[in-house]
Amino acid sequence: MPRYLVTGCAGFIGSTLADALLAEGSEIVGVDAFTDYYDRSAKEAALSEARKRSSFTLLEHDLAANALPDDALEGLDGIFHLAARPGVRASWGAGFDAYVSDNILATHAVADIAGARGIRLVFASSSSIYGDALAYPTPEDTAPSPISPYGVTKLACEHLLAAHARDSGLEHASLRYFTVYGPRQRPDMAFSRLIAALVSGGEFEIYGDGSQSRDFTFVADAVAATIATMRGAPAGATYNVGGGSEATLRDVVALAEELAGQPLNVRYRGRAAGDVKRTLADTSRIRSEVGWQPQTDLRAGLTAQLDAAGALASSTG
Repeated sequence: MPRYLVTGCAGFIGSTLADALLAEGSEIVGVDAFTDYYDRSAKEAALSEARKRSSFTLLEHDLAANALPDDALEGLDGIFHLAARPGVRASWGAGFDAYVSDNILATHAVADIAGARGIRLVFASSSSIYGDALAYPTPEDTAPSPISPYGVTKLACEHLLAAHARDSGLEHASLRYFTVYGPRQRPDMAFSRLIAALVSGGEFEIYGDGSQSRDFTFVADAVAATIATMRGAPAGATYNVGGGSEATLRDVVALAEELAGQPLNVRYRGRAAGDVKRTLADTSRIRSEVGWQPQTDLRAGLTAQLDAAGALASSTG
C-alpha cells in the first residue's frame, strides 16, 4: 500500500486530499499544527472520517519548530505539503511573522527532510503569486508579481524548493491553486461566509464593488490534480490548477440566491489590500503533461457546498 505524508491534513484541501488517498487504499501520516487562524473544532470535524481508519495516523506538530520524528518518515512514497498560514488580508502588518514561520520556515524544513531522504514532494502554492497578472488566461511562465505578503511567502517557497532541488536533488512539483471552494471550506472564505449569511439571515460582506472575478476550482478537482501531479508530473514541474469557472462575486451571489431560493443581504465595503481584480488560469500545461482536467462547474460545485452546509435543504423546506 502506498504511504504518504500529508501536511496541513486538518485543513480544507488537506483533509479532502487525505480522505481521497485513504479511499484509494493508501496509508496516510497526517501532520497539522492546529494553528489559531480559525477554530480548531472545524479542523477536528474535517478529520472525523479519516480518524476512523486504521491506515491514518495523526501527528500534531509544528513543522517550523521541530523536526519530524523518524518513524513518521519511514517508507514514504511522497509528501504532500499543504500546511500553510492562509489568507491575504491577515498577512499584512504584525501578522506577517506567522506567515514567515508557517509558510517559509515550515516549507524549508519539509524540503530539507524530503531532499535528504529522496522523497518526492508536491507543494501547494497559490495563484496569489501572480498578483494582477498581465495576461488572461495566465500561463505559468507569466512573471510573478504578488501584491500581498501572503503571495510573497508562497513565491518564496517556490524559490526555496528550486534551491533545494539544486542542492540536494529534491524531486518536487508545485501547484498554483486558483480559488478553491467546496465542502469544508475555511470559514473566512467567500463561499463559506455567503452560506453562513444565507443560513443566519445576516449580511454577506463584499470587499469592493463585486465586479472582481475569480477562476473558481472545486475542491475535488484540486485534489485530483494534486494526486495526479504526485504520480505523473516531471520533476520541477509547476502547474496552474484552475476550475475554468470564472465568475464575478456578483455572479456568485445571484447563483447562490437562485439555488437557495432566497435573497442574500449583501453589504459592500472598501476594496481590501492585496485583493486582485481578476484571476483566470491557463491550465493547458497540466492537461497535456498529467492528463488532468476539472470536472465540476460552478453551479454543481456551489450546490454541493450548500448541501454540505445544510443551507439548501433548510431554505427550501
